[in-house]
Amino acid sequence: MNKKQTSQIEIIRHSTAHVLAAAVLKMFPEAKFGMGPAIENGFYYDFQLPRTLIPEDLELLENEMKKIIQQNLEFEKAEISIQEAREKFSQSDQPYKVEIIEDLAQENNSHVSVYRCGDFIDLCAGPHLESTGEINAEAIKLTKISGAYWKGDADKAQLQRIYGVAFENKKELKNYLGQLEEAQKRDHKKIGKELDLFSFHSEAPGSVFWHPKGMVIWNELEKFGKNLRQKYGSQEIQTPQLAKNILWKTSGHWDHYKDDMFSFGVENDVYCLKPMDCPFNIKIYQARHHSYKELPIRFSEIGRVFRNEKSGELNGLFRVRAITQDDAHIFASENQVENEIVQLLKMVKEYYQVFDIEPKFFLSTRPEEFLGKIETWDKAEEDLRQALQKEKISFDLKEKDGAFYGPKIDININDALGRSWQLATIQLDFQLPQRFQLEYVDSDGKKATPVMIHAAIFGSFERFIGILTEHFAGNFPLWLSPIQVTVLPVSEKFKDYAQKVAKNLLKANIRTEINDSDESLGKRIRESKIQKVPYLLVVGEKEEKDETVAVNVRGQEKPETLGLTDFLEKVKKEIKEKK
Repeated sequence: MNKKQTSQIEIIRHSTAHVLAAAVLKMFPEAKFGMGPAIENGFYYDFQLPRTLIPEDLELLENEMKKIIQQNLEFEKAEISIQEAREKFSQSDQPYKVEIIEDLAQENNSHVSVYRCGDFIDLCAGPHLESTGEINAEAIKLTKISGAYWKGDADKAQLQRIYGVAFENKKELKNYLGQLEEAQKRDHKKIGKELDLFSFHSEAPGSVFWHPKGMVIWNELEKFGKNLRQKYGSQEIQTPQLAKNILWKTSGHWDHYKDDMFSFGVENDVYCLKPMDCPFNIKIYQARHHSYKELPIRFSEIGRVFRNEKSGELNGLFRVRAITQDDAHIFASENQVENEIVQLLKMVKEYYQVFDIEPKFFLSTRPEEFLGKIETWDKAEEDLRQALQKEKISFDLKEKDGAFYGPKIDININDALGRSWQLATIQLDFQLPQRFQLEYVDSDGKKATPVMIHAAIFGSFERFIGILTEHFAGNFPLWLSPIQVTVLPVSEKFKDYAQKVAKNLLKANIRTEINDSDESLGKRIRESKIQKVPYLLVVGEKEEKDETVAVNVRGQEKPETLGLTDFLEKVKKEIKEKK
C-alpha cells in the first residue's frame, strides 16, 4: 500500500489490527499469526491459538489493547531481505508468515517490510500511524469471534478470527454501535422466521425454503417486474438449468468461473448447472435467422442459476447457492445501443422509485483480464457514458471493475440504515456475440454482428427480498404485505359481521384473515401487530349497526372509524398506487 493512496481511517484501522495482535501475543505467547487487514468500519486478525476463544476474552483483549495504546508505542518499520525474513519468522515459529514470505519470493521480491509494535513484529507493507497513542482508545471495540480458513481455503487450517471496529472519535463509534444494534433487530433471518416467510435447512445448504407468506412477496415482486419489463418491450422466455460444458467453454465462463460452477459427468460428457443465463438466451437468438428490421430483440427471463459458493460464505438470503435472477438480454445493432441503455436506465429509476429508494450509479471499466480489443472496450465504455449523460444521471467510476466480456453500469442503493447494496447492473457486451458467431442481416444485405446488453434490475429475488426485509424492518408496504388486513371481532357475537367484512375484502383481492381466537381482544391485537399487518379492523356492535370498521393503522396510535365501502376503496387505491 502507498500511504498517499490510503485514507487516514484505513491507516488507523490497520494500525489497530496490529495492536490487537500485540494484545493477543501478551495473552497467548504461543500464538501463530495469520493476516490482519483493515476492512469496512474496522479490522480483523486471524490466529492459531492454544484454546478456543470465548466472548469474555474480547473484553480482556480490548483492555490490553487500551494499555498498549496508552503506552504510545512506536510503529517501527524496517526493510529486510527475503532470506532474513524467512529466518526470523522461522525462528519465532510463525509458519503462516513464512508461507507469505515464500509467496512473495515466488513473485521475485527481494526485500519485505516488517513493523514492530512493542514485542510484536509483523510482516506488513503498511502504512501505519507513527505510534499507538494516535489511536483513540475510546473509539475502538472488539465485536466478534469467528472461524476462518487460512487463505480462505477449506483444505487449509482453520484459524480463529477476531473482528473489531475503529473510528476517529467516540461519537462515530457510538453511532456505529447504535446502527449495528438496529441492524440486528432488522436481521432478515430473524424477521423471516418471526413472520413465517422462509426457512433454511441443513439438507440443502445455500437454498431457501419459501413459505406461503414469503411466496406472496416473491409473486408480487415478480408480477411487478414482469409488467415493467413488458412495458419497455421485453419478451419473456424460459431456458434450461442444465447444459454441457461446451456452452461455457464457448462463452469463456469455463476459464473464468469453472471452480464456482456445479459440474458432473454424464455419458462421457461434462454437464453444468447454469451459473448465469446469457449463453442460453444466445441459443434462442441462434434458433433462426434475423434481419436488422427485427432488432432490438429483448428477452427477459426469471432465471434459476446455481453458484458453488463456499459454505462459510453463505449468509441467509444475501449469499445463496440457488439464485433466481430477473435477467434480461437485448440483441441490438450498434446504433441502437445508446437508446437501449437509456431505456434501461429509465426502467431502473421507475423500479426503485416504488420502494422510495434512491439509486446511485457507477460506470465500471475494463478489468485487468478481459476479452476482445481495447478499441472495442473504449467504444463500449463511451456508449455507456453517453447514455448516462443523456439521462442527466450523475455517476462515479469503478475503475477496472467491469465484467471480463464488457463494461457495465452498476446501481447501488442505500437502505434505511444507510448501508450500501449493489443491485442492478447493465452490461454492454461486444465479446459473446463474436464468440458465438451471432449474426443478423443489415440494411445493405450483409451479415453483421449484434451487440448484446445484459441487464438485471434487482439482481436476485433472494438478495433483494432480504434487503427489503431489513430496509422495512418487516413492515412491508401494503402491496407487498403477505396479510394486508386482519379483521378482529370484539367477541364471538360479531363473528358473522367479521366474516362479511372479510368476504368483501377478499372479493376485491385484498389479502385478509380473521383473528377470532378465544384470546382477549387486546392480546389478538398485539399478535397481529407483531405480525406487522398494515391494517387491523376491529368490529363490534356499533360497527355492525353502522356498516363501519374501526381501522387501526400500523404505526399509528389512534384508530379511525370508516364506512366499509370507504375503507375498501382506500385500500384498493393504496395497493394500486404501491404506496
